[in-house]
Amino acid sequence: MPAGRYNLVAVGGGTAGIVAAVVAAGLGAKTALVERDALGGDCLNFGCVPSKALLRAARAAYQASLGRRFGFRPAEPPRVDFPAVMERMRRLRATISRNDAAARFRGMGVDVYFGHAAFTARDSLQVGESTLHFRRAVIATGTRPAVPAIAGLSEAGFLTNETVFSLGELPRRLVVVGAGPVGCELAQAFRRLGSEVHLVGRGELPLPKEPPDAASIVLDQFQREGIHPHLGWTTLAAEKMADSKSMLIERRGERKKLIVDAILIAAGRTANVAGLGLEAAGVRYSDQGVEVNDRLQTSNRAIFAAGDVGSRVRFTHAADAMARLCVQNALFLGRKKLSSLVIPRCTYTDPEVAHVGLSAAEAEARGLAIDTYRVELADVDRALLDGEELGFVVVHTRRGTGRVVGATIVAGHAGEMIGELTLMMANHLSLEALANTIHCYPTQVEAFKRVADAYSRRRFTPRLARLAAKWLQWRR
Repeated sequence: MPAGRYNLVAVGGGTAGIVAAVVAAGLGAKTALVERDALGGDCLNFGCVPSKALLRAARAAYQASLGRRFGFRPAEPPRVDFPAVMERMRRLRATISRNDAAARFRGMGVDVYFGHAAFTARDSLQVGESTLHFRRAVIATGTRPAVPAIAGLSEAGFLTNETVFSLGELPRRLVVVGAGPVGCELAQAFRRLGSEVHLVGRGELPLPKEPPDAASIVLDQFQREGIHPHLGWTTLAAEKMADSKSMLIERRGERKKLIVDAILIAAGRTANVAGLGLEAAGVRYSDQGVEVNDRLQTSNRAIFAAGDVGSRVRFTHAADAMARLCVQNALFLGRKKLSSLVIPRCTYTDPEVAHVGLSAAEAEARGLAIDTYRVELADVDRALLDGEELGFVVVHTRRGTGRVVGATIVAGHAGEMIGELTLMMANHLSLEALANTIHCYPTQVEAFKRVADAYSRRRFTPRLARLAAKWLQWRR
């Protein structure tokens, strides 16, 4: 039961809400956390955690099939035990969920309320029979799968990321609608686990937010693995059949029908704003989510928003960073800006695609002159030894300064590698710092050493070369 006014109430028990509540309580604030369903949010229950467990199992199955490439012959082809794969995923999810337990947060000084929250005024909200008064609040209700208007889809039945991890049997034939990160990751995972997979997307390439050369590598890998891409196609209708489903797709007047056993919708996200009483709180919002300024403040200056519900940058690590920014600005008169954050992203296909900052096209659109350095993984010893030479590292720097403004990595572990370049961007470092950093050999991050060497060679102008030659001649 609420006792007095809270310094901060976080609405939504996903990453953003949990971090905001825990950080505020750790700083001495009287704090409440409200969740209508399960703590941990989309990431724990339907997103990052279960999907990466599934991807890891799928990768193991795929690598086991590559024995001849590494000089050994398996006695028999690997056979996937799909129920065992899913049981492992759920067991690991349950283990990780202990970090998001209500009792743990209560021990940290956070009052946890379960139930639907609705604002009743600019400084209060209702949860069940309890009214919570607050000085500041953070809306962190996240998003849910967007379901496109496809004729017959509801009748045919479909999966989303909220239901696919409840499967107990592997679909023999699967169509994935949506070629963004979620669609691509799950399409590859289910193909490696044994499904026949069709991937349907509106764009000509998968991963439309990534540079075309990166997306092309992923597409080539998909085709090598036997995924059937239907890119540039529009989904028209779905139909339930006797013992299967059909999906009708169209491209430039051509139509074809895909016969499958399951349909997975991965066509974007919709913000969870309905029923929150945002009108009573004086908070402006749209179908895209809660409207915020650069300090994550809503139209009600006492209420902030963090995570997917208030941003187009929809990653767990971004939600964490935004929640910390909210606490600083809400409780301590901070002036921290969302635009100052350097937020990387990674799609966990194989190879992975990681990016931070600007692409070459974005830099050009802003009128920013850049120098670009590119290293192919095929030229990196460890990548060659690992059999992971498919990919590259591209780094963009502000022309003439060497300061990193963007980077893209396509590699087996690009998500692990992008952190070093993110650190450089966040601290305004140039490639000179990278040139002065010793990396272990052999590792795939040695690609960065090659980038730094290219930068050093570019700085070694003809004039410096002449001066060096004269110096060395004099020193003979």
